Amino acid sequence: MALAMNDKVLTEAFGPSEGTALRIKQVAMVALGIMVLAIAAKIKIPMWPVPITMGTFAVLTIGAAYGPTLGLTTILGYMIIGALGFDVFAGSSAEAYGLTYMMGDTGGYLVGYVLATLALGFLARAGWDRSMGKMALAMLAGNALIYIPGLAWLGVLYGWDQPILQWGLTPFLIGDALKLGLAALLLPAVWKMIGDARK
Repeated sequence: MALAMNDKVLTEAFGPSEGTALRIKQVAMVALGIMVLAIAAKIKIPMWPVPITMGTFAVLTIGAAYGPTLGLTTILGYMIIGALGFDVFAGSSAEAYGLTYMMGDTGGYLVGYVLATLALGFLARAGWDRSMGKMALAMLAGNALIYIPGLAWLGVLYGWDQPILQWGLTPFLIGDALKLGLAALLLPAVWKMIGDARK
């Protein structure tokens, strides 16, 4: 069944909608999104069995709030800044940064970030971000798109005879479930606050 892709996304529900003012708003939104992604990647909340990082939450919510085009621009801008050696990723540091870091353990997950941003953008364009149930499904799909290339890359790096799922999936499921629930509540609530600006 085809999805209708003509709904507005959150960033289109306020501010200018055409001309130079729109371009200025879009540039500001991309810069803000990159900054949010970089900050969220460094936030670690104590949790069992591993701390929760807010990077995936930021990726998925920005994808939904920005839509596919602006979201893709933002996530690619974030990746380029990381590739240039800036410390913007969850595990990057002064000792591990840039392309070397991106080709390591987290490389597949970073590819997944791009895929998930696009998917959430398209689903938001189809109106899924206004419903808590559909937003939860969208977040679930986004998480899958992050994990699939992430785990595949771990398999390539270390071999499929290694406990790939124990390294790259199962420790993060509880935290991801909490983030999924938060995002499923947040975006529909914001739409409710600003009214149905899509119509």
